[in-house]
Amino acid sequence: MRTILHCDLNNFYCSVAIKENPELRDKVVAVGGSVEERHGIILAKNEAAKKFGVSTGEPIWQAKQKCANLIIVPPNFKSYNRYSELTRKIYERYTDLIEPFGIDECWLDVTGSRRLFGTGLEIAEKIRSEVKAELGLTISVGVSFNKIFAKLGSDLKKPDAVSEIPYDRFREIVWPMEVGCLLGIGRSTARRLNDLGIFTVGDLANADVDSLKLRLGKNGEMLHAFANGNENSPVTRCDYVEIPKSVGRSVTCPSDLEDAASTHKILLRLSEDVAAELRRQNLQGFSIQVSIRDRNLETHSFLTSLDTSVQSADMIAKEATELLKQNYDFQIPLRSVGVRVQKLEPYEPQFQLSLFEDRLSILKHDTLERSVDKIREKHGGGAVVRASLMDDFKAFREQSPSTLGRTRLRK
Repeated sequence: MRTILHCDLNNFYCSVAIKENPELRDKVVAVGGSVEERHGIILAKNEAAKKFGVSTGEPIWQAKQKCANLIIVPPNFKSYNRYSELTRKIYERYTDLIEPFGIDECWLDVTGSRRLFGTGLEIAEKIRSEVKAELGLTISVGVSFNKIFAKLGSDLKKPDAVSEIPYDRFREIVWPMEVGCLLGIGRSTARRLNDLGIFTVGDLANADVDSLKLRLGKNGEMLHAFANGNENSPVTRCDYVEIPKSVGRSVTCPSDLEDAASTHKILLRLSEDVAAELRRQNLQGFSIQVSIRDRNLETHSFLTSLDTSVQSADMIAKEATELLKQNYDFQIPLRSVGVRVQKLEPYEPQFQLSLFEDRLSILKHDTLERSVDKIREKHGGGAVVRASLMDDFKAFREQSPSTLGRTRLRK
């Protein structure tokens, strides 16, 4: 039987902030976005803030009403990435089967490591103590026989703890839990299950699978298998790279967008980062999605399929702008906008795009954009700016391709 660990860095953003600024150690701390740029929400909080009821996603002003002494620190993604990589180096001492689940969580398959390092519990304790001693960060580790229950185990005790859900006791431990605790069940699915009289993981495990499929489709059958411990997906190697389903960027603008012309500039800037990420991963896409949120906080998304692939910022922005024009009249100004390229495939130069496109011009433009990527990577995102965006560059000057509205590619 397999031995799977799920390692979760506790209060990661706040823990890194305190690690780099020890004066914050005994304070009530939260990481928050910029109020001036209308990102004024709590992104993470430490244990002290949790005791005051501060919650992730709430407005900063609301959090400060709960705790007047709350210290807000800005996010530092460069530091988060550095500590995430250092932590994974520790994991690699025990296995090369490491699958990231966001920046602060990983699954580890240590089945083949037991003869060298001991039981799953012993390996988990070694990893926990080494991360704490070497990096000054704490982790919670779940130990089980599959990924779903290992993840559930890491949530049982926080912070700085190891918990095991063994095969011969998983029904005793897991089945009494609320059904929403299971990975893959969000609030909406939990409500639908509650409407069916399913409130615990045990209720789900013992439910009629055909009824679940009827109400929830294939997802119902999958969740039924999860609840019964029948999840056997592999932990992928640390050097395995899966083609993402999409690459996108979005931004909440400092001021509302009232027309297509101003929105095009934002879409162009976002498309530059999307295109750069596509080139970095050597991908191209055949579908574009534009997502918007208006002044009333209503969200809409529009999707179009393309006859030819896109990887160029200009082509992405052109298609995105046209898609928005066809579907939105700007009677209500926009607060935020995003663009996403989907239906991704490995990139191949297209030598016969159409009868009406200049192949040589396209290849020259592709070479130009790749050169700009290298300059920005070396000297920063503001090293090269389009003349058409100079007036609007201030809105983006602090945001690099690595932090601008990045969405997790795998979860």
